[in-house]
Amino acid sequence: MSITLAELNQRSLEVFRELVDAYVETGDPVGSRTLSRRLKTPLSPATIRNIMADLEEAGLLYAPHTSAGRLPTEDGLRFFVHGLLEIGDLNEIDRKQIEHRCQTAGLSLSSVLEEATSMLSGLAKCAGLVMAPKTDSELKHIEFVSLSPGKALVVIISQDGIVENRLIDVPKGVSSSVLEQATNYLNSHLEGKTLAQANTLINEELGQHQAHLNTLASKVVEAGIAVWAGGQQGGSLIVKGQSNLLHGLTEVNELEQIRNLFDILDTKESLRSLLDASIKAEGVQIFIGAENNLFTLSGCSLVVAPYHNSRQQIIGAIGVVGPARMNYGKIIPLVNYTAKMVGSLIG
Repeated sequence: MSITLAELNQRSLEVFRELVDAYVETGDPVGSRTLSRRLKTPLSPATIRNIMADLEEAGLLYAPHTSAGRLPTEDGLRFFVHGLLEIGDLNEIDRKQIEHRCQTAGLSLSSVLEEATSMLSGLAKCAGLVMAPKTDSELKHIEFVSLSPGKALVVIISQDGIVENRLIDVPKGVSSSVLEQATNYLNSHLEGKTLAQANTLINEELGQHQAHLNTLASKVVEAGIAVWAGGQQGGSLIVKGQSNLLHGLTEVNELEQIRNLFDILDTKESLRSLLDASIKAEGVQIFIGAENNLFTLSGCSLVVAPYHNSRQQIIGAIGVVGPARMNYGKIIPLVNYTAKMVGSLIG
């Protein structure tokens, strides 16, 4: 049964809001006496019980046991999140932590995404996940930078403005002129091509000895090709902080739900398709329980937001997944700010 805000009077809305807040804090059924102590408007337990009976009839609450208090249904949680939730600003401590952790994560895109996901999962006390950008955009520039004997850094820049740095092994004794030769060769072949196209062309030339490179430069190019082939392509999914989901469980059925969610996180394929779909929309999106087929058994929720490249195109998504009773008021601004921070670093 669907219900609108206009159909509930002020007292019913206040009771419902307070009940959901209490449930998010404890995970326990909430009774009329508990609510009478929490409400700003003085109401007797009998009046509150009548209001709760009406809310139950409207499909917003249910009683897990006959003598117990009430819990919000999944429809009730959606009603609360989309109609009653007051979302505040991030506090300064969380904001500074997000900025610091993302900015000091390292040079590569993958390290920024992994650090942002770990940090977000810790702050939200849920599992963090991120859809890495698909590496099918056209390439703009590549450069080999000598770091130490036998080690070099490959810097790859796409037309989208995404910079990816990866460490590779190169033959010892490789001079800066050899690295420059490898750089010039690759740049003459890859500009305007996707990673897959550049890989195919360069591998063909190397295989047919048409690359006009000396032996050392060919080995550097091959090392660069190898690190691309092993890189993340096709919108890979990073998941961090699954252990956070085990904290604060109060019911056996909650533990069972988290086990089901672990199965989903292990397969990843379904989550990847869900995040892929969410990339097509702007702003923070919230999926609660059976609202998405993926969470029918787990009864969990996903809060996710897209992030952008330097052209303000959506290229990935970052968010958290956890119990349906997560603290949405805190988590939504956390996810939103982290997505903006990741986008600004990529840009």
